[in-house]
Amino acid sequence: MSRKMKNKVITNLLIERIASEGKCVGHHEGKVVFVSNVAPGDVVDVRITKGKSSFMEGEAIRFHEYSKDRIEPFCSHFGTCGGCKWQHINYDLQKTYKRQQVLDQFQRIAKVPIPEILPILGSAKTQYYRNKLDFTFSNSRWLTREEINSGAEFERNALGFHIPKMFDKIIDIEHCYLQGGISNEVRNELRAFARENQLSFYDIRNQKGLLRNLIIRSTSTGQTMVIVQFGENDPESIKLVMEFLKTKFPEITSLLYVINTKGNEKFHDLELVTFAGLPYIEEEMEGLKFRVGPKSFYQTNSEQAYELYTVTRDFADLQGYEVVYDLYTGTGTIANFVAKKAKQVIGVEYVEAAIEDAKLNSKINGIENTLFYAGDMKDILTDEFVANHSAPDVIITDPPRAGMDEKVVQMLLRLEAPKIVYVSCNPATQARDLAILGEKYRVEKVQPVDMFPQTYHVENVVLLTLQK
Repeated sequence: MSRKMKNKVITNLLIERIASEGKCVGHHEGKVVFVSNVAPGDVVDVRITKGKSSFMEGEAIRFHEYSKDRIEPFCSHFGTCGGCKWQHINYDLQKTYKRQQVLDQFQRIAKVPIPEILPILGSAKTQYYRNKLDFTFSNSRWLTREEINSGAEFERNALGFHIPKMFDKIIDIEHCYLQGGISNEVRNELRAFARENQLSFYDIRNQKGLLRNLIIRSTSTGQTMVIVQFGENDPESIKLVMEFLKTKFPEITSLLYVINTKGNEKFHDLELVTFAGLPYIEEEMEGLKFRVGPKSFYQTNSEQAYELYTVTRDFADLQGYEVVYDLYTGTGTIANFVAKKAKQVIGVEYVEAAIEDAKLNSKINGIENTLFYAGDMKDILTDEFVANHSAPDVIITDPPRAGMDEKVVQMLLRLEAPKIVYVSCNPATQARDLAILGEKYRVEKVQPVDMFPQTYHVENVVLLTLQK
């Protein structure tokens, strides 16, 4: 971007619609202008922060008119924190935009015939719906312009979320509306305890400091897991912190910690220590119990996960004789959820620890018609694999945001299963894969599911049937 463009102010820009990733769109002198934290119908002055030949990005610095669809944000951190970017838009309209997002991606990328997209399944809870949050300790709290300009001294240790696009700045969260239960109390009490006892908060630039990360997980059954990640191996201080949490919050059912001196916060390759309680929590769905360990993936909106899996099962329409392949099975939640209606379910997943959880979840629930395999999908799902098992009557696939590897998509075309149920957290990559699958498959049903109110994210379930 030229220096002339940066910091240029566009006045009285009409915000026309919502685009991808939650940004809104206006037009100026033939160029698209992307703006965050605004709503369609707002008229604003925009300071340009980034520009290319065909578009610009900017931030709203003054509002001349407010959209009739705008509502008052409920969180004091709105506009600074990177989460809940749509809380200034009423929920019914959020759902409309999410459904439209699916339609836009399918028309632009998939370019295959689709039926009318079903009304989006909204979330009963629009606040306190998450069962997992990650908070970061930092010795570099984000300061507002007012604080910086005041010249005063401020507490710099923080526990909260990363400022968007800033790896080393953390906004100190006082109250988060994403997770209920004891989540806010645990975070605030631990931060106060750490400050009082002068425990070091992590310095990400210099890769040092005791307190690094806090993870809080909860279940619909009332259980709570707390994981503290330490950046230094200081047994005395670690015990001090963990004893505090154990005593202050006896309702924590699984209290763990991990020592991580690596350059990133990922701990799947590290040993976790169970300080108190059990090394897992349990979720429940239709009487099935799902054991969730500290390294396990589970959908972060428990109540909507049930709706999502119910749609998946309904689309599969199992009659009891089918062999089902559950690709990207994770901890086998979908596999075990549909198993009672199938002859056999075969789950495949890259993460070995997740497959062990999947097997355990089958055992806990007395499910005997599941098989699980760990490995890279494109390496596992081969002609030899299919020859050693029955060919699938139904394929359920729930890949990560990047979608399926093209080799996997091509293998699905060769398998020619009568039905594919494609669950996705990213309609764009789902549409890309459908463009390839369209060679042999027809889209029969499209069902968006809102797992994350107040955000632009949307899950989507598609039923495909083989055309011969």
